[in-house]
Amino acid sequence: MSEELPAEITALLEEIDEFIRTEIGPLEEEGDNARFFDHRREYARTDFEAGGIPSAEWEALLEEMMERADRAGLWRFALPRELGGREGSNFAMAVVREHLNRLGIGLHNDPQSEISMIGNFPTVILAHEFGTPAQREVFVQGALRREVGLAFGLTEPGHGSDATRLETTARRDGDEWVIDGVKRFNSGMHRASHDLVFARTSGSPGEPLGITAFIVPREAHGLSVDFYWWTFNMPTDHAEVTLKDVRVGDEAILGELDRGLALAQRFVHENRIRQAASSLGAAAFCIDEAVKWAREREVWGKPLWQNQGIQFPLAELWTDCELVRGLVRKTAAALDRQHHMEVTHLVAMANYRANRLACEAADRAMQTCGGMGYTRHMPFEHIYRHHRRYRITEGSEEVQIRKVGYELFKR
Repeated sequence: MSEELPAEITALLEEIDEFIRTEIGPLEEEGDNARFFDHRREYARTDFEAGGIPSAEWEALLEEMMERADRAGLWRFALPRELGGREGSNFAMAVVREHLNRLGIGLHNDPQSEISMIGNFPTVILAHEFGTPAQREVFVQGALRREVGLAFGLTEPGHGSDATRLETTARRDGDEWVIDGVKRFNSGMHRASHDLVFARTSGSPGEPLGITAFIVPREAHGLSVDFYWWTFNMPTDHAEVTLKDVRVGDEAILGELDRGLALAQRFVHENRIRQAASSLGAAAFCIDEAVKWAREREVWGKPLWQNQGIQFPLAELWTDCELVRGLVRKTAAALDRQHHMEVTHLVAMANYRANRLACEAADRAMQTCGGMGYTRHMPFEHIYRHHRRYRITEGSEEVQIRKVGYELFKR
C-alpha cells in the first residue's frame, strides 16, 4: 500500500506501526481488555442498563489510548501547528485511515465511536474556523484537553438529509434566543458538555439561508435527553433530544447568523472523505482475511481457493479496492488544493462507493469463511454492522449519487 507514497507519509505509517507495537498492543492485551475486541466486544462496550450508551470501562480505555497517542505527538496529527498538530493533509489522513482500518479491529482505531490514535476533530475544526476568540478558547483548547465536548444536533424526526427543512426554530426575545424543537440521532450527547443545535432563524423551509448554529449547554433549562436509539451496531451515542423554550444569548451563535448550513457542510465533508478511506481499509482487511482462510481451508481434498466460485468474487472486490483507492486519494489531494464545495461531487463519489464496498467485502468474507464467518469469533459481522451505518450517515448514498448526477448534468 505504501508504493509511490511520499517519503514522509511512509515514515508516518512506520511510526504508527511502531507505536501500536510498543504502546497500544500491550494496552489492548492488559488485564481483560481482550473482551472489548473479541466475540464479547458488543456486550463489553455497552452499558445496557444506562440506555445502551458506551460503558465507563470502555470509554476509560479509549481515553487512555488517546492520552498516550497525544503524548507521542500522533493524536493531533491532522490539526494546525498552533493547536499542537503536524498540519497533516487530507491526503495523508486518507492514507492513514485506510492503513489503520486495514489492521482490523483494535484499540488503535475504533470506527464505532469515531475514536482513533490519529484523531478526527470535526467539531474542533468548526470552532477553530468559525468561532469567536472566546469560543475557540473553550471549544478548541478545552476540547483538546478533553474537558468539554460538542455534540452535533442537525437531524430531526421528520428530516435527515433534507436539513434545509428542519423544524427546530430559534426566535429572538430581547437579548436572548428561544429555541424549540426536537433532534434525533444527536451524536455524542452522552459525553458532551454542549450541543451544537441547528435551528431556523429566518426564511422558509427548503431555503439554505436562515439556519443558524447555536452552542447550547448540556444542562440548559428546557433541554432534555429523552432516550438513546439502539442501533444495528451497539453501543449507541445517538440521542433523542427535546428543546423547549431553551434560552441562549448571541454569544451562543457559532459562525454567522442565518449561515449555519456552511458549518454543517464543512462538518460532513470533513467526515465523508475520512469515512471513505476507513471503509476502503476495512474492505481490504476483509479481503485479506478471506484470502487467508481460503488458502488454509481444505474442502473435498483441495484448498478452498482453487474453486473459481471462491476466487472470482474476491478478485472482483480486490479490483474494486484498487479503483476506489485511486478515487479516494485523488479526492483527498483535491481537498488539499481547493475549497471543499468545489470538489463536493468527488467527495460524494468516494464516500458512497467506498462505504458500499466495505459492506460488500464484509459480506463476501463472511460467505467465504462459511459458518465460522457468520460467528462473532470472526470480525466480519462487526465490520459490516458499523460500515452499513456510513451508507446513511453524513448524507445517504442516494443523496451522494444525486449530488454526482447534478454535477454531471449541469456541466
